Formats: sequence, C-alpha cells, structure tokens
Amino acid sequence: MSDMIEIEVVYGLPHKQVLLSLPVPAGSCIEECIKLSGIITHFPEIVPHQAKVGIFSRPEKLETIIKAGDRIEIYRPLTADPKEMRKLRAAKMSKK
Repeated sequence: MSDMIEIEVVYGLPHKQVLLSLPVPAGSCIEECIKLSGIITHFPEIVPHQAKVGIFSRPEKLETIIKAGDRIEIYRPLTADPKEMRKLRAAKMSKK
C-alpha cells in the first residue's frame, strides 16, 4: 500500500462553504483528490475534469501532484467581469 498524505479540499458559495480534510495516496493529482474527497455530493455542479483550481490561492492545473498539507481550492465561475465592474464603480464615483 502506498503512503498516505493529509490534504484539504474546499469550495464555497455565498451561502454555503465546505472544507474537507482527507488522506489521499501520495502522488495523487488535484483531479483525483477532488474525486476522492466526495465534495461533489455537497456541490453536484462541480465537474472535476473541468474545474478551475488552485493550491493556497495559486492557480494550478488539474494534473498537478499534491503535497502533504496542500489545500485544493475549487473556484466557481465569475458572475461579472471584474474590469467592467471597476468601470461601473469609477463612472458612479465621477457622478458624485
């Protein structure tokens, strides 16, 4: 049996957040860890092979091999373009 390491998988919505700690086989990639975590039972909208992910806020590829203590973050799609939102705020401030 291969060595096991402890990691975390996290995903959140404005009204619900889940952080799961679990042991996974050493040498696992991010996509495998997402599947092993069972987080999809909490958030069925997550599609592991299409997920945008990162480790401690640093974007990573699904094929990235994880290390002990890593926190895999699954990112949800943006609801608004950040550049457009800045433009709207700037326009609003200039009207004051």
